[in-house]
Amino acid sequence: MKKTFPIGGVHPNDNKISRNCAIEVLPLPQTVYISMAQHLGAPAKPVVAVGDKVKAGQVIAEPGGFISAFVHSSVSGTVKSIAPRKDISGNSMTHVEIAVEGDEWAEGIDLSDTLVTEIPTDRAAVLAKIQQCGVVGLGGATFPAHVKLNPAPGSKAECLILNGAECEPFLTSDNRIMIERSKEIVIGAAIMKMVLGGCPAVIGIEENKPEAIAAMQKAVAELAYEGISVMVLKKKYPQGGEKQLINAVMRRQVKSGGLPISVGAVVQNVATSLAVYEAVQKNKPLVTNTLTVTGDCLPVEKQHNYLFRIGMPLSYIAEYAGGVPEAAAKIVSGGPMMGRAIANMDACTVKGSSSLLYLSEQFTKRKEASACIRCGKCADACPMGLEPFLLNKLAQNGMTEELEARSVQDCISCGCCQFTCPANIPLLDTINLAKGQVLGIIRARAAAAKAAAEAAKAATQK
Repeated sequence: MKKTFPIGGVHPNDNKISRNCAIEVLPLPQTVYISMAQHLGAPAKPVVAVGDKVKAGQVIAEPGGFISAFVHSSVSGTVKSIAPRKDISGNSMTHVEIAVEGDEWAEGIDLSDTLVTEIPTDRAAVLAKIQQCGVVGLGGATFPAHVKLNPAPGSKAECLILNGAECEPFLTSDNRIMIERSKEIVIGAAIMKMVLGGCPAVIGIEENKPEAIAAMQKAVAELAYEGISVMVLKKKYPQGGEKQLINAVMRRQVKSGGLPISVGAVVQNVATSLAVYEAVQKNKPLVTNTLTVTGDCLPVEKQHNYLFRIGMPLSYIAEYAGGVPEAAAKIVSGGPMMGRAIANMDACTVKGSSSLLYLSEQFTKRKEASACIRCGKCADACPMGLEPFLLNKLAQNGMTEELEARSVQDCISCGCCQFTCPANIPLLDTINLAKGQVLGIIRARAAAAKAAAEAAKAATQK
């Protein structure tokens, strides 16, 4: 029997319409705008100036803190401006604007198709290379990869899990890289295994991707690295959630507030593994990724999986792909369950961009909400074992202490509760707002405790 996580989950139609669309390389636009805030943590700090000439793969910004990442130019050309620009949500973020002039890459970057299979053994050097190349998690969170691959003293990785679930409906970019770049992904896994001390690596793929499963199994067999295997998982959303995937693969549960490493797990997306391969074996920074152009109102012939450069305007990609369909009621970055509506088509791709998803009114028009009937379906569907109906009620009444006591901060915003609610109550929206308020209180409390401890320490040293 195929494994899956045991608690909650739903089964939306997967709508993998673009699954058979091979990856196409997008031509370069005239201008790119590269965000300094495209990773979890502090924004990067620009190290170039207006008028500078840059090459593709050249560092243009350095980390702004411990949890941060290097940012590189994705093109060659001239820096035209360093200024705030709106992202997909309409928020102002610093971007480096580069006028594209040819396609010259920085020295030392190997752009050939030659497969480099020998695994390096210098752990510190590999971690440094992953950091220098700006590799971040490409499963959604964009957490700097070098930090996750270097657990704190006292923590030990017992299993590296590569997330190939791609459980969100419509998205197929991970599916395509597993089919087309399978060996590179496996080599990336072997590199990360070495960094983590040689623990086993499991590549988890949902059963609705038979070509990807076959390709990855073949790559694992042919490369024959020790301790790497493919696990076929039952199709269930949100299988790609970190804690759900750990439960499915290892049968271990991460406690409330805990990190995956607390149960011996390190989870990386298959696209991250590909980026690790390119960084360590090819010296190529993370300046490209794969994105799906799809949707229920898009004809099959206009569905695409594209290899894009970071900083490409979404409007440019949409126009190249044939334009925004008239029936599109909403354009989403990411999947329909956890993706974000795009408020600004002049926003540009970032490292973690995964889709341009066009959804018709059928998918986006909300039905009128009615009173909760206490059916408990939302609680049955919650993969975190929460009680969304109760959290919704507590949130409506501003009861933040009770929300924290009921672990609202453990909500992963998967949308299973809202998807399954027969009363059409916008549970996810209300709970997300409440979660943000509670997390703010928790962070403020932690900051106050840290300040008090530092003050007490300073007082004893006088």
